[in-house]
Amino acid sequence: MRWLLSFTAALLFALNAFAQTPAADPGEKIDELVRLLQDPDVKAWLDSRKQGSGPATPASPSANSGLARWEAGARARVNEIVAAIPAIPVEVAAAATRARQDAISRGYAPVFVIFAGLIAFGLVAEAAYRRFAVRRDTLVGRLIPVGIFAGAMSIVFFAIEWPPLARLTLLAYLSAFILFRLTAVLLSAAAIDSPLRRRLLILFGVICFAVATAAVGESLGVSAAVSEAINYCFSVFGLLLAIEAVWSIWAGSRSWKVAITGFLVILWLVWCVGMKGLFWIGIYALVLPGILRAVGRIALSFTSDSGSLRGILIARGARAAVIALAVGWLALVWRLNPDTLGQRDPTVVALFYGGLKSVLILVVADLLWQVARGWIDRTLRVSTTTTSLAPADAARRARFRTLLPIFRNALAVAVAVMAGLIVLAQLGVQIGPLIAGAGIFGVAIGFGSQTLVKDVINGVFYMLDDAFRVGEYIQAKDYKGTVESFSLRSVRLRHHRGPVYTVPFSELGAVENLSRDWVIDKFRITVGFDTDIEKARKLTKKIGAELMEDPELGQHFIEPLKMKGVEQFADYGIVLSFAMTTVPGMQTYIRRKAYAKIREVFLANGISFAQPTVQVGGDDKGGGAAAATQAIRAQQASAATPAK
Repeated sequence: MRWLLSFTAALLFALNAFAQTPAADPGEKIDELVRLLQDPDVKAWLDSRKQGSGPATPASPSANSGLARWEAGARARVNEIVAAIPAIPVEVAAAATRARQDAISRGYAPVFVIFAGLIAFGLVAEAAYRRFAVRRDTLVGRLIPVGIFAGAMSIVFFAIEWPPLARLTLLAYLSAFILFRLTAVLLSAAAIDSPLRRRLLILFGVICFAVATAAVGESLGVSAAVSEAINYCFSVFGLLLAIEAVWSIWAGSRSWKVAITGFLVILWLVWCVGMKGLFWIGIYALVLPGILRAVGRIALSFTSDSGSLRGILIARGARAAVIALAVGWLALVWRLNPDTLGQRDPTVVALFYGGLKSVLILVVADLLWQVARGWIDRTLRVSTTTTSLAPADAARRARFRTLLPIFRNALAVAVAVMAGLIVLAQLGVQIGPLIAGAGIFGVAIGFGSQTLVKDVINGVFYMLDDAFRVGEYIQAKDYKGTVESFSLRSVRLRHHRGPVYTVPFSELGAVENLSRDWVIDKFRITVGFDTDIEKARKLTKKIGAELMEDPELGQHFIEPLKMKGVEQFADYGIVLSFAMTTVPGMQTYIRRKAYAKIREVFLANGISFAQPTVQVGGDDKGGGAAAATQAIRAQQASAATPAK
């Protein structure tokens, strides 16, 4: 900053040195010129010059071209401004004197004193508000004191009939001061580092002061050339401040700093030669991304949920408003500079305005897409929890999870295609032949890729028939698994053991949905031939009631566990049939619990489960037992005989 301030001081001293020679009165110069033209000797010399000069040399074709005229105009403009720089101090002092005399002659204080008084009155009103109001550390809480300050000054300013020159001067500089304070509040809310924020404030303060000075220059009698020269001096100061910020606080490499410095110098030269449109495009390329990020952060401070519809509208709407203002300002600058090089070519003009309209179209398309995508994503997040809902609501949410991703992809394609066609139309491209050619190309692609078309059409009908949804377990031909996602031509199935199948819709055929509405689970248990069937039925009913009352399992039952009766007589026992109705996907888990419960209760009540047995023997079923009895008796008799 030291070398920047030193350079500015040296520049001011140089301007004062140039201005030491007072400018001659224009009236005296005009009188002198008229007197010389009336002199006989001067008239005779002018007549001889007219006779001695030959026919005018025709201008070269290059001199009549638009580029040559623009170059000559830009050169003359720069030379005029450079020549007017030494007159800046004299004309500025004369303008200040006019404003001061205008106010004093009507009984008012000098303009500077009035300006200071209005500022002081506004600050007093702001201090009173801060004393009695509750301080809120939000953007609105910071903007309200500035509004009180501006409102108090406006009341006093419009309540008093100021002198004409004083009124214009006060209006320009008070507006610049209020705009500067608003910018300071916005920068403080944007969470920018203190060194960068301080330099941005200085730069914006210089811009506000320069704009206010240019606005009152003509009214105070400052010539157009001097006003342009003042603007050039302010632009040099702004350029040096920007370069100093790049080298002092930016964390980029040295090569990047050199590149940015060169880009800033080129932008300044572009502004100097009057190419304002190109200048603002370069400024947008530098600062617009950062401004959009800062505006997004400030806008999100007004909402607690960035993913809600309100959050999306606030954040994206604020960024869209900034882009729209930038485009509008660029169009205004382009229209207010009709002598620029690009304005002379109708093709360039058409492309420029077409590009501006295209930017607005893309901004609107992005806003619509973000709102639609936010609603779809929010609906998908809500639809993931269906355990506490009624079956009809759970089915509707499952259908949403199935159809909304497909709808989101189709909507993205539709928005992109429509926005692209509108942009091409704005750029002057005839989209009618393009659409017709795309239709013919689509027909040719359809004939060449019948399988793809078949997949898409089959998928549409599967969706219309509601054959399956995301999260359901299905089986089709040799494929089975849980539906994870869809595309326009295939379905993604996750097998219960882990593998993933991506199956085209045309390969599915008949679909067996194992997760729809309810499931009847049946199983069989074999018990001994001596089992009391009625006792087993009552015990099973009791087990079903206990399972229904279980807090973990009861919510998954639709109908309790029941024993249907004797299914058949097997080789080793009686086969009993059981059944229960549960919600899809829980039948296997509940069946395992039921098995454990049935075994525990049956064994406790003397009901044995059948086991395979083998019987060895002939027709005489009692012969083996009799022989064994006889052998035992003989052994006992021999043991009882005493030894000799």
